[in-house]
Amino acid sequence: MRIADLRSDTITRPTAAMRQAMATADVGDDVFGEDPTVKRLETMAAERLGKPAALFVASGTMANLVSQLAHCGRGDEMILGDQSHVFFYEQGGSAAVGGIHPRILPNEPDGTIAPEEIDAAIRPDDIHFPVSRLVVLANTHNRCYGTPLNTAYMQQVGRLVRRHGLKLHVDGARLFNAAAALKCPAKDLVADADSVAFCLSKGLGAPAGSMVLGDEEFVARARRARKILGGGMRQAGILAAAGIIALTEMTERLDEDHANARHLAAGLAEIPGLTVDMKRVHTNIVYIDIHRDELSAADLAARLNDVGTRVLPLGPNRLRAVTHHQVSAEDIEFALDGFRKVMDR
Repeated sequence: MRIADLRSDTITRPTAAMRQAMATADVGDDVFGEDPTVKRLETMAAERLGKPAALFVASGTMANLVSQLAHCGRGDEMILGDQSHVFFYEQGGSAAVGGIHPRILPNEPDGTIAPEEIDAAIRPDDIHFPVSRLVVLANTHNRCYGTPLNTAYMQQVGRLVRRHGLKLHVDGARLFNAAAALKCPAKDLVADADSVAFCLSKGLGAPAGSMVLGDEEFVARARRARKILGGGMRQAGILAAAGIIALTEMTERLDEDHANARHLAAGLAEIPGLTVDMKRVHTNIVYIDIHRDELSAADLAARLNDVGTRVLPLGPNRLRAVTHHQVSAEDIEFALDGFRKVMDR
């Protein structure tokens, strides 16, 4: 049966070019710093984002956690949004592993945190308080409709953080989607960040891996944190080879995914019983709200799966669909047909 899998951009298969690069990758022991393909990927990523150094890690969760551990000591505080991936989906690793105290602030609908809220949350020097060390932003913001945070906002928070002597980390899991949507170089979005993480395995389609970037001292600390988390892979160049293809061939095609997401959203908005906010479809993520008392998100997802369309329930009455390089315009039409069939029953 034909399948249009819109659950996430993590479900993609490696491209033919990635498989070829992986099969022929020159490798060594990365823990000893001897894998030439990993080194090439790290150099390429650092240059692409305008940072002095980079580190290849196994996953986005690991990328964020090693960054937090590199910036903060036990009992230190980080400030982040209440809808952030770090807070919602990373199992509280900063507290469980690093003893880092989270200060949660409300995300605005566009994924930002009001600068005045950040400013007010930074602790004064008082022995009763944890020490504020880090601010974490997400770009794009998954739970806030995949919205990109623009350069002006990122610069504003960067200035605020520096004024207080804190550090700024950007969870840029889909950073290149943000850059494509905003029509700007990705490095401009993170110029004011002390550290950045981005995924090779989401919008860029690699089978695994994420990058951590910052200055050389930060990356050295992150490398030590990676080791204590068990993330010191050996002949990791096999995976890094796919990451190189992701950076060289996949970043320039993201507009296609965004166009498909808008096409999907427009079609869904015409189906009775469903609501999509077209003004919030900026990248490759579409949120779908259901307005039928007898139909839950889980029920609708199950019925859609039966007709070959896969989406992700994210609440009692909400679904998420994500476009990616293995979803074509024809697949979007197929998925829309599946929605119509199910909702007409």
